[in-house]
Amino acid sequence: MNNKVGIYYAFWEQEWSADYFRYVEKIARLGFDVLEVAAGALPDMPRQARLDLAKAAKAEGIEITYCIGMPAAYDMASPEETTRVRGMEYAKRLLEMIGEMDGKVLGGIIYSCWPKIVDSPLWDKRPWWDRSVECVRQVAKTAQDTGVTYCLEVVNRFEQFLLNTAEEGMRFVDAVGSPNVKLLLDSFHMNIEEDFIGDALRKAEGYIGHFHIGEANRKVPGRGHMPWDEIMDGLRDAHYTGRIVMEPFLKMGGQVGQDIKVWRDLSGGGDEQFMDREAAFALKFIRGKLAERE
Repeated sequence: MNNKVGIYYAFWEQEWSADYFRYVEKIARLGFDVLEVAAGALPDMPRQARLDLAKAAKAEGIEITYCIGMPAAYDMASPEETTRVRGMEYAKRLLEMIGEMDGKVLGGIIYSCWPKIVDSPLWDKRPWWDRSVECVRQVAKTAQDTGVTYCLEVVNRFEQFLLNTAEEGMRFVDAVGSPNVKLLLDSFHMNIEEDFIGDALRKAEGYIGHFHIGEANRKVPGRGHMPWDEIMDGLRDAHYTGRIVMEPFLKMGGQVGQDIKVWRDLSGGGDEQFMDREAAFALKFIRGKLAERE
């Protein structure tokens, strides 16, 4: 398996805003193929800065992918029409900027908002589902125009309620009916929701547009008990040739630690050099698993 392997910049950060140029250089030095950044930062960047970032990544041989959990103000499943319209326009704007940067992937909770848990008993989520499908169907036209794959992230029940399993995600994608709408599956979330991760991946063949990896406690791959052989076998059997991006979070504090709910320092007080070594370890570990399946 020759999948590109990447890492999310926020592994090193405690705030969602960051100097992405610095991380282009860092992950290139560490040997990664892909840098994932927060799509929500793009509207605040001058156009030339966005183009310069894309140019810098290309010069280093790095691909940039983009991810976001939509804020509540852009909830495309909302009962409020103004909120849904605002969300669609925001998603289209992100796609246009990513397309201009020659990006190919926008993933995340881009069909509703994050986090989103209903307060009252939920017996039927079809109204939210139907509203979201209709909005994503409209956004998908822009995804096709820009050549960006719009990857809906399936997450655990404690963070969202619409899409919790690969099977639900597949039904949603079928309902949208666009070649540019796929799934973003994530080993962390699948560990909570799927009966067997490998089986879920096999069933999702053709639907997976992006893949996130991390341990059950959000450490880097290889530092925990996740069934990596099962996961890699599932990806191989699903003929997944796309990007595999690790999304570990170790540090407390800041908006990242608050939003991801990191309530203890999983790095053991490690400095930036420690974090670099952990990233390099995880890259070697995953590349080894991929090589075993060639």
